[in-house]
This record gives sequence, C-alpha cells and structure tokens, in this order.
Amino acid sequence: MDLELRQLRCLVAIVDEGGFTDAAIALGISQAGVSRSLASLERALGVRLLRRTSRQVTPTSTGLRVVAHARRVLGEVEGLVREAASGQASLRIGYAWAALGRHTLAFQRGWAEKHPGTELELVRANSATAGLAEGVCELGVVRGALDERRFDSAIVGLERRLCALAADDPLARRRSVRLADLAGRTLLVDRRTGTTTTELWPPDARPATRETHDIDDWLTAISTGRCVGMTAESTAHQYPRPGVVYRPVRDAEPIAVRLAWWRDDPHPAAPAVIESLAALYRSA
Repeated sequence: MDLELRQLRCLVAIVDEGGFTDAAIALGISQAGVSRSLASLERALGVRLLRRTSRQVTPTSTGLRVVAHARRVLGEVEGLVREAASGQASLRIGYAWAALGRHTLAFQRGWAEKHPGTELELVRANSATAGLAEGVCELGVVRGALDERRFDSAIVGLERRLCALAADDPLARRRSVRLADLAGRTLLVDRRTGTTTTELWPPDARPATRETHDIDDWLTAISTGRCVGMTAESTAHQYPRPGVVYRPVRDAEPIAVRLAWWRDDPHPAAPAVIESLAALYRSA
C-alpha cells in the first residue's frame, strides 16, 4: 500500500474547509486534483472516507479515524522539517480557547530564557484534546477530563469560573453572580471544548442552552444580550471584548487546568513545563 502526504493533506483540507472547492483554494491546486487525490486514497485504503451530498461533505466513521491519524502524521512531518531546518528541538503546546490567560506571556518568556534550545510554539486547536488527538501538538492545555487509556495529565493550577454578560445586562452591575441568577437565561456552550454544562445546576433549575464552537462567535452572541456564557478565568484575560463583561460566579467550583500528553509518547519537556506552569499559578 502506497500512501502519499498529498493525499492526506487533501483529505484534511476537505474536512477543514467543508468541501472540495474550498480545499482546492486552500491547497492552491485544482478541484479535480483534490478529487483525484481523495479517490486514490480511498482506493489505497479500501474504504469510503467521506459522504458527499449536494450540500455538504462529512467524514464517515472510518473517515473520522483516518483524519485524526492524518493530522498526526502531517504534524510530525512538519515538526521534522522545522527541526531539520532550524537545528533546534521544538515543543508545540495546544490549547482550545484561552491558553494560560494572564500567565501566557510570562510562560513564553520564561521558557525562552530557561530553555533556549527548545523552541516553544503555542497552537490554538479547538478540540477536546487541545490538538493532541489531531497531531498538531505534543502537549495540550485542557480544562476537562480526557480518555485515561490514551492520555496522561497533571493539574498545574485552578481558575475561577466567570460569567460572560452583555455590558448592559442588569447582572453586569453586580460584582459577582450566583448560579441561580442564570437559571432562567439561555447559556451559550461549546460541548466539544467547553468547561460548562447544565450539570452545574439542580435538575429543576437548569438554564436553556445554545451551542457554539468558536470563541469569537461566542463573544459576539453574548454581546447582543440574547444569551450568557460561563468560562474559565483565562478567557477574560485573553479575550477582552467591548460590549462584554465578566463576573465571578461565587458558588461555582473552580476549574482545574491540566497539562496533558500521550500516555505512550510523553514529551521529554513535560516535567519542565509542569514545573513552570505550576509555579506561575501558585504565584497568582
């Protein structure tokens, strides 16, 4: 079986861009070339990877697994090229929404001073594993539970839960809010990467929910006043937005910030990253 990187790039581009036309534009090749690459990949694997209709293109169940592996392969190849070109080891740390909040810049600068031989790159990846499963990073900053069969993690700090509100919302005049204040509202959540579910509320007092998958869309919707959000403290530091205010939720449990890695392939820099991040969170 002969697989080529261009076939994997085409598959990932189709999924990321949502179709063959946009994938061709992103890759700088013809739409016919994208179609041929996908067809040759499906023939080589002997499986169907995508479902195509007149309106959309979606991965099959097998396609989802192949895409995840393809991302890892492409990420490793890109890392190999970078290391060969620079002569330095690299470390990519993924995050879903807000990296490390107020500690992000201090961590980057501190790492560059203490570990000049290992180039650090922070990568935003909106997935439950912060890019680990997709192969775009070696370590991930996550704020939720991971599959313990595949990943290990260590808690490096705690963050308060904050409520995000439109600036003219009546609750915005308060210094803090309670969970009960939000029970009758519409809560905007990201079920894939977010830290908030209706399980925080009693069964008979849970807010209605709407779903989003992007921080900018989340903030834009909240600024209209039609819904509210709840998020980790780091989001407020990394994404200040005119028209949106953040208030502590004083009766909600804090959020654990974890550094995660593949159980069977730990990065040698993981202990140093854990030590650095834990020190930053302790200092706060």
